[in-house]
Amino acid sequence: MSPKNYKIAILAGDGIGHEVMVEAKKVLATVSSKFQIGFEFDEKLVGGAAIDATGEALPADTLTACENSDAILFGSVGGEKWNSLPPEKRPEVGALLPLRKHFDLFANIRPAGVLSMLKNSSPLKPEIICDGFNFTVVRELTGDVYFGEKKLTKDFGSDLMIYQKSQVERIARVAFELARNSRQKVTNIDKANVLATSQFWRSVVEEIHAKEFPEIELNHLYIDNATMQILVRPQNFDIILAGNLFGDILSDEAAQISGSIGLQASASINSQKFGLFEPMGGSAPDIAGKGIANPIAQIGSAAMMLEISFGELAATKSIKKAILKTLESGCRTADIFTGFAGEKKVSTAEMGEEITKNLE
Repeated sequence: MSPKNYKIAILAGDGIGHEVMVEAKKVLATVSSKFQIGFEFDEKLVGGAAIDATGEALPADTLTACENSDAILFGSVGGEKWNSLPPEKRPEVGALLPLRKHFDLFANIRPAGVLSMLKNSSPLKPEIICDGFNFTVVRELTGDVYFGEKKLTKDFGSDLMIYQKSQVERIARVAFELARNSRQKVTNIDKANVLATSQFWRSVVEEIHAKEFPEIELNHLYIDNATMQILVRPQNFDIILAGNLFGDILSDEAAQISGSIGLQASASINSQKFGLFEPMGGSAPDIAGKGIANPIAQIGSAAMMLEISFGELAATKSIKKAILKTLESGCRTADIFTGFAGEKKVSTAEMGEEITKNLE
């Protein structure tokens, strides 16, 4: 049987993006050998690096490379260097939003939680963490105030929050389908006591639930209450469903309570399971080049790519086990190092090498 081959657009971006991407590629190389899976990397510029080289955050040849690939493995973009540019020209807006729109990447999937061996790294109290917890935030990416009509004058500013029924239906289906393979529970987040958009959103979610997923438990929380409940009762959550704005807020909060945003991977996918897979953290220019960035989020994003876009479940499971084994051995990059007994501070490269060794 001939090995499977996948073409991956590698967009490392700015800051620590290149450092952590190197480690993710090492892991994929080991996966290639162990599971007889072929990978072809097409590395292109994106973000600030692309602006410096071409004047555009998303050059045409980068977009073409993504179109010709089976998935996009993304690093991070942005930094103070480009903050003086107009908002629409900055790396974050000029690269990520167009990619999401072009490929209709409507569903952002962000697993979060606290592993038992990382209790000391989390800002939550031990009695809240207990033996650890996990949940997943499912965020809609193509609607809401991010894409609504915007008006700005000297005395007035507005952003239109808008959702079409089809947008809510498809993201709701993603959340309910994930719940089928998890703990059978979806918590919908909105502000239906105030916003007409949220009232509409909730009604569509309830319609999809009743017609297609009646076996799944569905409950609702207002966004303000949800931000508190995640901090005090995180074990109550399984799949969290939210619109673009509320999902943005909750997924960052969820990442931070894990102990470090450098641990958290994410996937942005379309209806064909084509996706952009990226760490939740930013480019962190203040630590770029110091060899202290945590590569686990980037490696985890590669694992999500293997699972969601390629269906390579055995390889995905192997990577996850290697990450757990590495953390259980006490290896810690600076962001999750606490100085407790048994911990060993390691560099970006050392963390990547240890994960690769445990994968082998």
